[in-house]
Amino acid sequence: MKKFALLLLLASVSACTFSSKTTTIETAEEKPSQEILEKQITATLENWHAAAANANFEDYFTLMAEDGVFIGTDATENWQNTAFREFSKPYFDNGKAWNFTTLERNIYISQNGQTAWFDELLNTQMGICRGSGVLEKVKDHWKIKHYVLSIAIPNESVSEVTATKKQIDSLLIIQLQKKNKK
Repeated sequence: MKKFALLLLLASVSACTFSSKTTTIETAEEKPSQEILEKQITATLENWHAAAANANFEDYFTLMAEDGVFIGTDATENWQNTAFREFSKPYFDNGKAWNFTTLERNIYISQNGQTAWFDELLNTQMGICRGSGVLEKVKDHWKIKHYVLSIAIPNESVSEVTATKKQIDSLLIIQLQKKNKK
């Protein structure tokens, strides 16, 4: 009887140890590593840029959140998803959207692994641009919630560029100030 009790005790301890390890493994599988998340995010962004380059409207907008925002290089370009779709559709339909290729990218991920933000340098038809944005994980897929595209201007050229756009900016500033007073 003592041997049976000892055997039962050993079996119980072994089962508890095995159960504990199984739980740990399952928990680790539930939350992907930083490296896996970065690869998923990179794939999402690369596929998004490729969809534009290939004028694939559906793929491009499937990778954006339904309430996503695209901020363009012009001060007036603050596109909510529906308006951005309407603006972009003719470009995609004509087979000529835009072609951005990544030069470098930095990705940052929230502790819970559900939100990420990034910045990237891009080779574009406008020269080097900087993109930055926020992604959210929705049902195991990363969606672009917010994207900002800026033309990168070398510091030594800022005076020349600001002089070039001074008149346009002045008119827009007046217009926006009037709008904000209402």
